[in-house]
Amino acid sequence: QVQLVESGGGLVQPGGSLRLSCTASGVIFTIRRMGWYRQAPGKERELVAAISNGGTTNYADSVKGRFTISRDNAKNTVFLQMNSLKPEDTAVYYCNADQFVGPDFQVYWGQGTQVTVSS
Repeated sequence: QVQLVESGGGLVQPGGSLRLSCTASGVIFTIRRMGWYRQAPGKERELVAAISNGGTTNYADSVKGRFTISRDNAKNTVFLQMNSLKPEDTAVYYCNADQFVGPDFQVYWGQGTQVTVSS
């Protein structure tokens, strides 16, 4: 089994910045894709950004130009640098990762970290 532990959430004023981190531990072969999702109250969980183990990234349109995802493959850690934060970025942010264990494709989720953007 793989555990994902997130850190870095908190309260920030509009226009501010936060950096989220997520580290995978446990039975790891090759983590393929790592990403961040978010869920605001009353809304569905949505993809924020994702990165492959080769470094290919994709972003939600709402965060392009403001958020940057990166990863350290040696440490199985993914980061999300969030700049120019807006109140609509307020949500619980979840880390996500996947890998093949033999023929089985497994997906893992972190416990979530709250990000609140408010003055």
